Amino acid sequence: MQKTERVADPLPPAFYPVSLNLVGRKCVVIGAGEDREAIEKNHALREVGADVVWLTDWENVREEDVADAYFVIYTPQVEAPAVRLRAFAEKHKFLYCAIDQPLHGFVAMAAIVKAGPARIAISTGGVSPRVGGKLRAALQSALDTTFARFLDCLGTQKLRNRTSIPDAAARRTTMIKSADGFEIDITLRYPAWFEEELRTLRPTLEP
Repeated sequence: MQKTERVADPLPPAFYPVSLNLVGRKCVVIGAGEDREAIEKNHALREVGADVVWLTDWENVREEDVADAYFVIYTPQVEAPAVRLRAFAEKHKFLYCAIDQPLHGFVAMAAIVKAGPARIAISTGGVSPRVGGKLRAALQSALDTTFARFLDCLGTQKLRNRTSIPDAAARRTTMIKSADGFEIDITLRYPAWFEEELRTLRPTLEP
């Protein structure tokens, strides 16, 4: 019987956002030692307490290298190994992300904005990592050290309120009032080709 080659999954309408507790779990990063994405993912996984194995010889990854992994991230832009790793993921039931190859993985990495204890995850569902990167850069610029200090002050107030305000409902009201006055302004600009697309869709008013 002729073996049917597996067809890549279609892109979903959107990816479901989750946050993973990876403390002590084996996570495998596959990518060359000079690969920026591999370096970034290795650092990010270690930062959250994962047990990270970094395989720099990405062309010769064996099934036993990933069989007991919880999460595998493949960074090279080469399709054949990405497809092979997907087969391993299906067999051994580990989470798998193929960077910029969403048809072969089933986890899409989010761009992360960090400011103090705050974390904002941004995902375009694999459609445009560049747009996600620009959103991250803009938010990261806005959520600067002043914003981080603001959160730290709110955190300090919250701790103080636990002893100074016995009633839980009153504590909640106090914290809501503490954030009064905090506002966010967002401005988006689009490329010329898209502005032209919008003009063709907008109705014109007859004189």
